[in-house]
Amino acid sequence: MDLKTIYMGLELKNPLVAGASPLTRNIDNFKKLEEGGVSAIVSHSLFEEQITHEQMEQEHYASQGAESSAEALSYFPEPASFNSGPGEYLKHIEAAKKAVSIPVIGSLNGCSAGGWTEYAKKIEDAGADGLELNVYYIATDPEETSTAVEDRYVDLLTSVKGSLKIPVAVKLSPYFSSVAYMAKLLDDAGADALVLFNRFYQPEIDLEKLEVVPNLNLSQPPEMRLPLRWTAILYGKIKASLALTTGVHDSFGAIKAVMAGADVAVLCGALLENGTDYPKEILNGMEAWMQEHDYKSLEQMKGSMSQKSCADPQSFERANYMKVLQSYK
Repeated sequence: MDLKTIYMGLELKNPLVAGASPLTRNIDNFKKLEEGGVSAIVSHSLFEEQITHEQMEQEHYASQGAESSAEALSYFPEPASFNSGPGEYLKHIEAAKKAVSIPVIGSLNGCSAGGWTEYAKKIEDAGADGLELNVYYIATDPEETSTAVEDRYVDLLTSVKGSLKIPVAVKLSPYFSSVAYMAKLLDDAGADALVLFNRFYQPEIDLEKLEVVPNLNLSQPPEMRLPLRWTAILYGKIKASLALTTGVHDSFGAIKAVMAGADVAVLCGALLENGTDYPKEILNGMEAWMQEHDYKSLEQMKGSMSQKSCADPQSFERANYMKVLQSYK
């Protein structure tokens, strides 16, 4: 079976991409993931706060003795628990490129345009084949308009794209008034790919300590329905590549992603649960299904179940909503 695909301009041997996760902090895991069958790897993220933290420390020591305070530094995690610093991250990308022959994609996680975006160029210089902008922003100010939130995403993309030659993907959330319009804005601004969707982790309240605490649950297959729906709606309407992430846990999930119109299916929770060798099982399952259903290539089935190609395109809109409500007994 021909499983080749093109994602953000990169030619990949199959549609399985390892997403940014704790696994991709370790160079040995890059090798294992390549051996396990993935076609590209997104490194763990370098956070805007990490770069800001380092810049604040440098400013603090440069002006020590003056009327300044480093009190704000206490708000950030200790360096040992906060992945690695910007310099270490660049070394990590360089080492990853030497360790594997498949594309390595860097990841910047932030929410505002500024000096930290200069690191996009440094990530490119370190050898990354592409860059994923993981925009994690929650609009909590009631005075901030939806237009201002949208502009934040576009400004960030424009700021980064202006200095790079490598392709840039934007990982965005599903919480826009108009996801389709937001996708078009980013497409027009030059995004080479859209990653659907960023999975916002909701905090928990510890009733004993009376603290707001982090809470992490890995994705489950039913969560795939939201990005699947929007991938199917956007396919053929924008120029950018589409990556589906969240809830892809087996060969059937990967096939559905491609049929909806995704160029790649991004694996994260499935790898954390099943190990770096698990992609082989997914690929074997995909090939078996394709053979059984007379498909010879990935391109042959890509987008075949999108809204553009579906015999009942309204099934992605209100018709599905009404059918679901009426079907429950």
